[in-house]
Amino acid sequence: MPVPQLKEAQVPQVPHVLDVVAVRAWCSLALEALGRERAEIDAINVYPVADGDTGTNLYLTVESAHQAVEAVFAGLQAGREPAVPELPEVIRAMAHGALIGARGNSGTILAQLLRGMAQVLAADAGRDGDHAAGAAPGALRLALRRAAESAREAVAHPVEGTVLTVATAAADAAADVDGDCGAVARAAYEGACTALDATPGQLAVLAGAGVVDAGGRGLVAVLRALTEAVSGEAAPVPRREENGHARVGAPSPTAPLECAEEHGGPGPAFEVIYLLEADDRHVARLRTRLDALGDSLVVVGGDGLWNVHVHVDDAGAAVEAGVEAGRPYRIRITHFGLGDAHTARSSAPPRERAQRAVVAVVPGDGLAGLYAEAGATTVPDRPGEPPASGELVDAIRRAHAREVVLLPNDAELRHTAAAAAEQARSEGVRVALIPTRSAVQGIAALAVHEPDRRFDEDVVAMTSAAGATRYAELTVAERQSWTMAGICQAGDVLGLIDGDVAVIGSEIPATARTVLDRMLAAGGELVTLVLGDDVPDEVADSLELHVRETYLAVDTMVYRGGRQSALILIGVE
Repeated sequence: MPVPQLKEAQVPQVPHVLDVVAVRAWCSLALEALGRERAEIDAINVYPVADGDTGTNLYLTVESAHQAVEAVFAGLQAGREPAVPELPEVIRAMAHGALIGARGNSGTILAQLLRGMAQVLAADAGRDGDHAAGAAPGALRLALRRAAESAREAVAHPVEGTVLTVATAAADAAADVDGDCGAVARAAYEGACTALDATPGQLAVLAGAGVVDAGGRGLVAVLRALTEAVSGEAAPVPRREENGHARVGAPSPTAPLECAEEHGGPGPAFEVIYLLEADDRHVARLRTRLDALGDSLVVVGGDGLWNVHVHVDDAGAAVEAGVEAGRPYRIRITHFGLGDAHTARSSAPPRERAQRAVVAVVPGDGLAGLYAEAGATTVPDRPGEPPASGELVDAIRRAHAREVVLLPNDAELRHTAAAAAEQARSEGVRVALIPTRSAVQGIAALAVHEPDRRFDEDVVAMTSAAGATRYAELTVAERQSWTMAGICQAGDVLGLIDGDVAVIGSEIPATARTVLDRMLAAGGELVTLVLGDDVPDEVADSLELHVRETYLAVDTMVYRGGRQSALILIGVE
């Protein structure tokens, strides 16, 4: 588990500059914001289809962009040259990650918005030969304009009162701003907020539901993250009524466009999404054919790689159109109202589903074996490489059960796990997410798991066991830093209790004993120790002896965790 107090700043050190640090921070902050607001955005999703997944789709799209950017920096840490990534490489990685990971109508449009920005910003960064320098304010204004225009071009039938309107308003608001990139980003954000509040007056279905556009609200969150990343200052969050409802009936600056999707009927039965490798010259014909098959058509990308999204009644014909244009892959077909219909799979008869399964994120091979012995499907949490929501969804699918208990075992995975749970629910799986913050809490939950009792009762018992387990970890400080326990120096041994630094020491055994004493001062019946690869068995023996001699009624369990970020994980039940 990462140490919050020791993290590098999530915003650039020099404010008001759009450089590689700001782009990296933008991705992180946007992912965090969409994680917080995902459920609320899902709840107001009524257009173009009220399938309640806009927030989740936006989160998954930005998650893919974030992973692509982090991969650039991970390559540098592995010894790649140059020592500092260039802005064009980072901004293009963000756009490419969003393109290949785009989900749903909203995610596909967001991917095109990011691609439009990347085209301008990457070109501007190399204009004077200094690829590491930040983009100029004028380039950011132009990038916002290009983003809005390219997104409209990607949508077969643009409709006002949607994310397209919000993107255009953001570009308009930033167009005449004099100042640095921070001022440009803030103007775009404020313009987007104003446009979002006006969307119910532009789209009848929004007014009828009393909500703002869900995709537009997601874009506002992304632009708020951009403002904070560039300026180093948090942007104000607009106050909204409960459940994200906006002020309905406000005068609309733009009349709504007439659109069959807005006014009528149940709509097509299937959503079809796929990536497509195709020559750009074949895409125009593909658009025409798909437009005749259905609606909500969005085709984004370029340079040989495209992301195709359409709602149709004949899913097979939509895929066949892609085959004629090029090579479609990652094909996903969803039957509205029935969850995930299928992705491209073999025709073999499906195996029988188990009734219940547990899926858990674990930080080392040793714990993976322990969890697997208890019947859990595991997802590795490698140091510096936390799992993405797609990995969690894949694990839920592998578990092949009607009911799944999901144990993230890390506070920083709460949004990722929530998005994965929502995706799995859309595929017909009943998922309960227990917010475990450490693997030792997951061990406690797994110990009381009984698959034969009622699902709700099992979840309550597991949640209670996890909640009754205090957790701690020992790690080494990488640099001097302020903590809740005082100033630590690089190389100090830190003892974190419930996520906060509580003890600063120089030796592992002494620091661990102090942490145990503080935790057991409030009582306890069982101590769980999970040792990393770098901790010798003698340390565990000394700690077990300390507990036995000092706390007579307390038992101790010791496990080898293998390669994990923490030196020792500690649980007290």
